[in-house]
Amino acid sequence: MPDSLPETSLVIRTFNEERHLGPLLESLAGQAYRDFEVIVVDSGSFDRTREIARAHGANLVRIKSWDFTFGYSLNAGIRAARGSLIAIASAHTLPVDENWLGNLVAPLRRDKVAMTYGRQVGHQASKLSELLDFERTFGPHPKDPLANGCFANNANSAVRRELWEQMPFDEALPGLEDIAWAKHWVEQGWSVVYEPSAALQHIHEETWPQVRRRFYREAVAAKHLGVSGRRRVPSECARELAWLCGDLAHAAKKEPSARRLTEICRFRYHKLRGTVHGLWDAKAVRELAEKKRAYYFESRCRAVQIKGPHRAELVELELPSLRPGEARIRVAYEGVCGTDLEMLSGELGYYKHGTAKYPIVPGHEMSGEVVEVGDNVDQAWVGDWVVVECIQSCGRCPDCRQGNHANCAQRQELGVMGLNGGYSQYLITPARFLHRIPPELDLRTAVLVEPTAVAIRGITRLGASWRGATPGARVAVVGAGPIGNLCGQLLQQRGYAVTILDRDARRRELAGQCGLSASESLEGLRDFDAVVEATGSVQALRGILSHSKAGACLLLIGLPYSRVEVDFENIVAYEKTIVGSLGSDAANFAEALAALPELHTEPFFGQDYRLENFQQAWKDFQEHKNLKTVLAVNQE
Repeated sequence: MPDSLPETSLVIRTFNEERHLGPLLESLAGQAYRDFEVIVVDSGSFDRTREIARAHGANLVRIKSWDFTFGYSLNAGIRAARGSLIAIASAHTLPVDENWLGNLVAPLRRDKVAMTYGRQVGHQASKLSELLDFERTFGPHPKDPLANGCFANNANSAVRRELWEQMPFDEALPGLEDIAWAKHWVEQGWSVVYEPSAALQHIHEETWPQVRRRFYREAVAAKHLGVSGRRRVPSECARELAWLCGDLAHAAKKEPSARRLTEICRFRYHKLRGTVHGLWDAKAVRELAEKKRAYYFESRCRAVQIKGPHRAELVELELPSLRPGEARIRVAYEGVCGTDLEMLSGELGYYKHGTAKYPIVPGHEMSGEVVEVGDNVDQAWVGDWVVVECIQSCGRCPDCRQGNHANCAQRQELGVMGLNGGYSQYLITPARFLHRIPPELDLRTAVLVEPTAVAIRGITRLGASWRGATPGARVAVVGAGPIGNLCGQLLQQRGYAVTILDRDARRRELAGQCGLSASESLEGLRDFDAVVEATGSVQALRGILSHSKAGACLLLIGLPYSRVEVDFENIVAYEKTIVGSLGSDAANFAEALAALPELHTEPFFGQDYRLENFQQAWKDFQEHKNLKTVLAVNQE
């Protein structure tokens, strides 16, 4: 771009446009007209929109999503502009050719032209009815400015900066700010020019509720401007019926499929429903003001949802707005845990006893990036790599104040009970449960923070109850899975002589790669001063209770155990100590983040799985293909 002031400033409004903004900005490099700058106005995106804008050298203007209206966002962008001409484009558009921008702004150099707008055409992703509506509304031929009147469309338009300075876009309108602005200047003797050679593909990939809300907003604005109202309802119905018939006839010739015919009917229904609601409802403007974000934005993400025992599928979920004290995380990696599959089977106690309910998005071993925070949260968190505590208690009750967070009656567990977890592109959590990942720890390895915190809590409790806890004491860890392996490494770091016991040859091999001694047999338990049970196997638990040495301290950290008959005479007579441990807390997480870079973690990982391949990931987890099975959640 030249060092002097550009003639044109291109303003692009965005909200979660990572899929489309990059291709649009890349296409601008091929425009024949070069005398322009790019301004991206972001309304609180929590995907990679802002990162993409910066990477392409755009001037980034940020506004809060709750302040958004179309007029307000445009005015914010134009205030940052340097050009005498202002071009405007939706982020989900693409120029049809290299002459788009030059052709769009050219009419503004004529006398008494206040505004231009260009042609919009459909995309292969467009719904057929909308594609046909573009043809009906725009078309390939110029229009008489006098006959054109005050119509305009800011998905593809340009205005004179000097006129905008006299009258900015109306920030109170829920839509049609373009028509309101055009109407004002037409009434002042200026003209609005349609330029069909300035063509953009407009890529709408809306859900049906989004279609309905869009036309509702526009109808509310049209009623407010006085260009439409209740009297127009019969003609709107008649027009949509006529266009429905036209769409069906077109589809019958070109693509007579049941899917396409159903899509046409649904589009016309939701468009008409939204329009009539907006024109008829006397409280429409007030309703939009009260529920502004819901009507402007729909935040959806892909997630794996367990709907009930043996029922899980990839779904699209709507993300709620942040409440004070909350943070939104873009999940990078999620570790598969046996707890996930116990929820799937219905065997996890919370679901057996009704403490937790379906549906649930599983996943409590996650890492990701903070992309948005609510009120009362330090903005410095945004952009940080984090992990999240699984057990989330109220922090106020007597149990919480005494550090017994697992006993909190209001306790929730991320991805387990009451809170959707990391098998999702985004998750929301109270910010007080966030922990920053240190620079020496990568996002993938950070999925081990939660199981490491669980292991740390367990061996800390073991040490507090074990009379013979001296360096060199012998410890057997039963189970060479992730928790058992981490317990073994942490105990060995503390100076204990550790042996991992597991029947699985592959897991014993991986334990050896982590510097641990491994054995197949549970025989010889009497040689160990302490035993860690990390499998959750009833059979293993019975063997440990029966065959451990007198005075041994036994840590039970595996789940689930179900019901087990216990010979308490064996426990009492031989003075054995049994210690249970569940979950972790903030102090354990902090210690895990410090400890993990010093542990052997390379052997834990193998192939990563995309979110949509979660079923294969679960299968390979059950077959012990990797010590830690990992989902790369946002990988395309």
